Amino acid sequence: MSVTRKRLAAGTAGAVVAVLTLLTLSGCGGGSADEGEKVPETATGSLEQLASEVGCKPVMQTDADEIRQAICKNTDGDFDGKFILATFATDRGQAEWLSGAKDYGGHYLVGRKWVAVGETKAVKSLYSRLGGTIEEGVSHGSAEHGSSEGGSSEGGSSHSGHDG
Repeated sequence: MSVTRKRLAAGTAGAVVAVLTLLTLSGCGGGSADEGEKVPETATGSLEQLASEVGCKPVMQTDADEIRQAICKNTDGDFDGKFILATFATDRGQAEWLSGAKDYGGHYLVGRKWVAVGETKAVKSLYSRLGGTIEEGVSHGSAEHGSSEGGSSEGGSSHSGHDG
């Protein structure tokens, strides 16, 4: 049974990567290539290497085997912005993290085993340097994201759906 689970997990991770690749190649990645910009090849590397590519010194929040996460602040002139940079040991770990994180809204720049999260301006600037795919979290209108209820969907009637 564990062999079946491993094969299923490998197949699921492979399917996610294949879908993202197809979306990126077909121009459905949500990026700004339609604005005439030359999009760089999606960056790869460690958290420190990715941070260096965009001129920030990461302040580590989490340094575990499966995820490394840091706060970055960039003030190099292209944009002044603060963002979260996370790297993952596996594609599956990244997919699970994104699935949970997108419920909080926001803008995500997604690469192979890494994600940058920040405001629109920062994510678009990072995209021009790191490549990847720009994705948006679930929009819950003008709801207070800082409430103690955490956007609970009890009853399901308070959520109008997802526009995408």
